[in-house]
Amino acid sequence: MAVEVKLEAFEGPLDLLLHLIDKNKVDIYDIPISLITAQYMEYLDSIRESDMEHRHQSALSAQGGAQVTDQRSVTKMNTMSEFLVMAATLLDIKCRMLLPRQVNEEGEEEDPRSELVQQLLEYKVYKYMSQELKFMEQDAKKYMFKGNTMPSELLNYEEEIDYEELLNGLSLKDLEKIFRDTMKRQEDKIDPIRSKFGKIEKEEVSLEDRTEELIKYAGEHKSFKFSELLTMFKGRLQMVVTFLAILELVRSNAWSLTQEEDGGDILINARAS
Repeated sequence: MAVEVKLEAFEGPLDLLLHLIDKNKVDIYDIPISLITAQYMEYLDSIRESDMEHRHQSALSAQGGAQVTDQRSVTKMNTMSEFLVMAATLLDIKCRMLLPRQVNEEGEEEDPRSELVQQLLEYKVYKYMSQELKFMEQDAKKYMFKGNTMPSELLNYEEEIDYEELLNGLSLKDLEKIFRDTMKRQEDKIDPIRSKFGKIEKEEVSLEDRTEELIKYAGEHKSFKFSELLTMFKGRLQMVVTFLAILELVRSNAWSLTQEEDGGDILINARAS
């Protein structure tokens, strides 16, 4: 049968331990285990007796001895089990306190209460944090916010600028200095190297168009120098395409090349088609 326990004052075993520590005004890092364990067990005995009286009264009022179990009974039983586990933990610590202290790897004596102290400290922090959040929620409920009822004319209003007041105390020399400083900041933003590159534009030159231009030029001149063709077209890309067109015309035997001396200019002769 489920044990019904009334635990209205404490939310759990750690909450009860903190109450006993505060009540006895002892240091949480140096808990007197014997004293706290004795008071803890007294509290469990008192709530057990109170529960037995409650069950006795419930049995007298029950009809036909029917067993009634509900979610509340299950919850109380689970809570009671947590208190019993903590009672067993306290008794275990009390027994270990009577034995010689064990030494860890660093040569320090281990305190059997250290793990319990750490749990109490963490629980205390979370408890105070939850109380702070609760107080903040309560304070927030006291505030009321009024909606925006300001006319659109006022929302869109912009105060006029008084230039006389804005320029108060500034002379023409001061304005010139401000202007020069502003222009200098703009000049500092310009890359001194890239700014001199100029604008790069794509040259639309095709090998077929350049070949037709050279054939037309050869029809008018018959014989001419290679250097004359290179001076006709500006730009590196145009010169490269012109050179390729000349090679194509020579390969197809449309043009022939002659050179009178080493390092001299090349003479181009167009063959009759």
